[in-house]
Amino acid sequence: MTDLKPITAVIADDEPLLRHHLNRSLSEAFPQLDIVAIEADGKSALESVKQKRPDVVFLDIRMPGLDGISVAKALNGTDQIPLIIFITAYDEYAIQAFDEHAFDYLLKPITEKRLLKTCERIRSYLFSVRTEQNRTDPYSVEAIERLVAKIQSPANSYLRWIKASKGDDICLVPVDDVNYLQAEDKYVSVYTRYGEYLIRTPLKELIKQLDPDLFWQIHRATIVRVDAIERVKRDFTGKMHVLLSTGGVKLAVSRNAQGLFKQM
Repeated sequence: MTDLKPITAVIADDEPLLRHHLNRSLSEAFPQLDIVAIEADGKSALESVKQKRPDVVFLDIRMPGLDGISVAKALNGTDQIPLIIFITAYDEYAIQAFDEHAFDYLLKPITEKRLLKTCERIRSYLFSVRTEQNRTDPYSVEAIERLVAKIQSPANSYLRWIKASKGDDICLVPVDDVNYLQAEDKYVSVYTRYGEYLIRTPLKELIKQLDPDLFWQIHRATIVRVDAIERVKRDFTGKMHVLLSTGGVKLAVSRNAQGLFKQM
């Protein structure tokens, strides 16, 4: 994307250390990104976005005065809507965030791996926008809506979030955080680095929506994230199991799925 104009961004968060850390991390993960303003509250963030007209805004949800959701709602009425990346320590805001057309959603503490994925999505999206046939107005609302629909279409994109329950709460679980999924009775348990969630979607439907390079169905009742696998072993009876890199989890591999591991 070196032949295109610089990509600009605004950071808004009321935590000084987070602002500093995110600014530094973005400079390493996304050198082409030009941070044009860093703000500590929602009102200042809204003014900066209106004045600077950035491509992207990294927006904390909980901020004094005007929260991030309110800032996003105010931006929906502008003629150039930036890509909104919500940042929060509370995943219960995820559904509300996506109601406000969030492009992505980062949970604190933000890991380098997760930030890199977000940066790559930003690059890909803006490249698509800027190379649209309608070059006279690449940031028109119509062009953006057209591309959002294309990117979010199941035919063009794999699942990024899983709507799941934890107790009485409904959460949006980032697929990047999932280690494995296991069918149990009428539910499917979603095991992540942050805990366990429940969904009702059958595994046979989920596997169609997950990137096959990242997730393998190793058993009729189990889907595992490939990079969560530490090693594969056989027991004395010849049965194969995978051991995950976190929690000492051991999962059975069906005979039909053993061929998947020939490429590892």
